[in-house]
Formats: sequence, C-alpha cells, structure tokens
Amino acid sequence: MKVIYNPSSGRQVIQRRIDEICKILLDNGYIVGKFATKEKNDAMQEAIRCCKEDWDIIVACGGDGTVNEVATGIIIGGRKIPVAILAAGTVNDFANYMGLPKGSKEFCDMIMDENTIDVDLGKWEDKYFVNVAAGGFLTNVAHQVPTESKNALGRMAYYLEGLKEIPKQMFNGINVKISSEEYTSEEEIFLFLVSNSSSIGGFKMLAPKAQVEDGLLDCIIIRKSEIQDIVSIFINILTGEHVNHPNVEYFKTRKITIESNEKVQVDIDGEYGGTLPATFEVVPRSFKIFC
Repeated sequence: MKVIYNPSSGRQVIQRRIDEICKILLDNGYIVGKFATKEKNDAMQEAIRCCKEDWDIIVACGGDGTVNEVATGIIIGGRKIPVAILAAGTVNDFANYMGLPKGSKEFCDMIMDENTIDVDLGKWEDKYFVNVAAGGFLTNVAHQVPTESKNALGRMAYYLEGLKEIPKQMFNGINVKISSEEYTSEEEIFLFLVSNSSSIGGFKMLAPKAQVEDGLLDCIIIRKSEIQDIVSIFINILTGEHVNHPNVEYFKTRKITIESNEKVQVDIDGEYGGTLPATFEVVPRSFKIFC
C-alpha cells in the first residue's frame, strides 16, 4: 500500500493519524510505503508510478486537490488501483459526501474489509475532476487563498477571501453559450457548476440529486439576477430548494459545452483549470474507492 499525502494539509494532527494507520496496517501484514508531495502534480506523478509498479492500494491523504491528482494519475497510469481517501484538507467535499471514516481504526477497517465501489469522474480535455468544475461568481476563491492562510485558518480562510471578492464580483454577469442534449441557450449568468457529487464548497445540497455512480454530471446554472433573487437562491442552497428558483437551471447530462467571448476562469476541484471554452463529459465508473 502506498500512502500519498500532502504534508501541508491538516498539519500535525494528520501526521499522527497517518503514522497510526501505517502501524495498524503493518501489524496486519501490509507492506506500506509513504510519499509526501512537495508541489503541484507530485501526487499525480506518484500515482502514475504506482500503476507501473506493484502497488495494490493507494491511500490519498489531503484535500480535494490531492484526490483529484491521484485519480488523474490512475487514469493516465492505466491500472484501476483502489484508493482509500483520508480527508485532511481545508475542504473535503468528496470524502464528506461519501461519508468516509476519519478515525484511524475505522479507516483501516474499511481497507481490510475490502469494500470498494467504482465511481464516475468528470473530464475536460486531459483534466479530470472527482467533484466539480465551476466558473463565475466566487469560483476563483479556492485558488486565490494562500496555502499559509489555509493552514492557519482552515475553512475560515475561504470565507474571508469570499467576503473580499463579493463587492468586486456581485454585479458582474458573464455571457455564455451552453450546449448539451438536455439544455441549450445563450444567456448572461452569475455562475455555472458541473458536479459529480452533491457537496460543493462545503454546501452539502448544492447539487441535491447528484449521484457518483449514475454515469451523469449534474449541471447548475444560476442566471444573472436582482440582489433579492440572489439572496433567496443562496439561502435556499442550505436545503437544496434553490434548484426550484426560476433563475436556476438544473439538469443532468453526459456532456456539456460552455463557451464565452470573455475570459472566464474555470475551477477544477479547488484548483485553477484554465479558461473557457470547455467541454465537460463524464467518464463512468472509472475511479475505484474504498467505502
């Protein structure tokens, strides 16, 4: 088993938990290797190496970005090694959605029980996402927060950065062309989300009908709206009722293209992914995880 971990995620608490997990598994006959990431794409490259070598299991320890890199490395490596996800980042939407254990004993029991499922991934050109691709209002916050702030303040760092960005972005819509089998339009929007799970940015019901095994991506389009409508939409996000608002479009699809004449950044699992245009498609049941 190879443990791929981001040492800047969770700091000392997670280091102790990794050591506990390694000890339990060593005591139960597992051969354990550890790899600490230092910079972007290290986790992806190590996952590719694991596919080429004799590793049977990968433990991905970090936030959504670390899990994203491991999943991408497995796709590129061409061998569907099962992955145990140990949530340790500032935001762990995918692990939280899947209800994965955080305690050392429960986590090891999950691995030793060998219960796995094959979940979908999203794809944009040569990039993959386990949870979400997004563009528009506040979606650039995640990759603007400095690592030091994430480590010191955790989720609060995102909220503080978001508060700074709201006055800059509040009245800026983006003109897009959306094309899919289920929905096609040209309109001014605040925000688009193309999601694999229902939990996005810590909001558990943002894509309330999402399922990671249905072979579909859940798309949420929030049109440019008056301030009172935006307030209503965001209040209702807590219960999932926002999808019933007339200024929200919500549908499932296998493939969607979003284009714009403006420079619109796209966030992929909390990291900068590039700019529009983009065609997002589902890669059904391509990522095997312990659960």
